[in-house]
Amino acid sequence: MLVYTVGTFDLLHVGHLALLEYCRTLGDVVAVGVASDSVVNSYKPNVPVIPLDQREEMLKALSCVDIVRPYYELEYVSGCKELNVDIFVIGEDWGNKAHNLAVESYLKTEGKQIVQVSYNPKTSSTKIKQNVIDQSHRGKYFSQSIT
Repeated sequence: MLVYTVGTFDLLHVGHLALLEYCRTLGDVVAVGVASDSVVNSYKPNVPVIPLDQREEMLKALSCVDIVRPYYELEYVSGCKELNVDIFVIGEDWGNKAHNLAVESYLKTEGKQIVQVSYNPKTSSTKIKQNVIDQSHRGKYFSQSIT
């Protein structure tokens, strides 16, 4: 069984790891779609902090990940077709946008499964970024120059 999930995977953290390890329990092969900066910028105000090639490299280093596939369009059907996925794992904030509905329709037609997971409430890249900003304003980070 091939399990596929997608995301930005910026500032890789334990929430990402928990998701990917859960995907491993669902199948034999775990494929991860990684959003390009332009894709992320189409639905978020800021592009990722970590460049795409480095996000790919970090994911490839994880033992629970077998395939890393960048995507450059905000659509998931082509990835599902290319990989011949059995299970597509999505987050709780999935929503009913056109690209989401398209892949749901495709997977239903093909008899494939969608599994929705809850996010780790303690960790997110957005929270990590905000924490760094807050800490820097309080002088906890960047108080000394790095040479």
